[in-house]
Amino acid sequence: MTTQTQMEDAASLDRPHEVEVSVVIPCLNEAATIGACIDAARLSLGQLQVNAEIVVADNGSLDVSREIAADRGARVVEVASRGYGNALSAGIEASRGRYVIMGDGDGSYDFGGLAPFVEQLRAGNDLVVGNRFAGGIHPEAMPWLHQHLGNPVLSLIGRKLFGTNCGDIYCGLRGFDRRKIIDLDIRSAGMEFAIEMIVKATVRNLNVTEVPTTLSPDAEGRKPHLRTWRDGWRSLRLLLLYSPRWLFLYPGIALLVAGLVGTVLLVPGQRTIGSVTFDVSTLLYACLAVIVGLQSVYFFLSARWFAMNEGFLPEDERLRRLLGPNTLEIGLAVGVLLLVSGIGLSVYGVGRWNETGFGRLDYADILRIVIPAATLIAVGLQTLLSSLFLSVLGLSRR
Repeated sequence: MTTQTQMEDAASLDRPHEVEVSVVIPCLNEAATIGACIDAARLSLGQLQVNAEIVVADNGSLDVSREIAADRGARVVEVASRGYGNALSAGIEASRGRYVIMGDGDGSYDFGGLAPFVEQLRAGNDLVVGNRFAGGIHPEAMPWLHQHLGNPVLSLIGRKLFGTNCGDIYCGLRGFDRRKIIDLDIRSAGMEFAIEMIVKATVRNLNVTEVPTTLSPDAEGRKPHLRTWRDGWRSLRLLLLYSPRWLFLYPGIALLVAGLVGTVLLVPGQRTIGSVTFDVSTLLYACLAVIVGLQSVYFFLSARWFAMNEGFLPEDERLRRLLGPNTLEIGLAVGVLLLVSGIGLSVYGVGRWNETGFGRLDYADILRIVIPAATLIAVGLQTLLSSLFLSVLGLSRR
């Protein structure tokens, strides 16, 4: 039952201008633990004398989670769209505090230790992420694969690709400036919501820091919502999609350079290194590397331009200058030049065939003409189409 003190606390939360911290808890069938999470958060913030509210974003619970949360004085927000990210987005949007502290309602996070988060937020940090590896992971609280492979690898990738200082990129207990995080326009509907928040906060140069926190086992009998391989892949995919340089540009440049070197070396004739001879078969794959590598570079330009215009990634002045108002005309000119060169080389090959009366050819000799010709035609068309597509992406929107 609700005590008098809890009723008074709940009543004080209805005055939006007095709310400094909103605790947002996503909930899906957490009847066994949601009450304890609310009580711990209320006690912790009460000891800090923080004007706070507790918001439970219920994602379609079929048990009595909503009733327990309301009885504990929390404000329950019902979220129809399923998914961890959807629940958090709705809860954050509905909260009233300047700061938000979010955490799962399964009993695994220490809501009694919110003081470091509040202190760091008051010190001017925009995002304060818990680090379970620094604070302590209780036995059986995290599967071995998550603790020793999944989380460390994803955190390492996040640090390498984006320069984030977070050692636990997946930790769900974190605090942040509500308005600044809403402005990031986080799109993820699932578990990768937490990673997208860190990535966007880092690339937008928000102040991000960490504090130690602990992780306890889920309530006995509770079925985990996290699906190891599906959610792991979705998280890795998100990290790569937000880093088009590593996904498209660097592999593309590597393939393009390797292909060009192989083509230049093998067009004049076969090459022998030690006991290995490289001939037209290798030339074919070298030209394939040129085509794929160039297309990957064009993918990078398109993805980065789109992400910049849509606000997913910050402005890049060098790219904006590169893809300036004359991009279409320059791209079309280069594409036509490559296409004409390929067609011209093809005509030369047909002339060589004509010299034999359109009879049998020395294939090793003629393929050194045909393969580069086909490659020039392919990259010319790639350049033409990519220039048109980039111009479409650059059209002004009302």
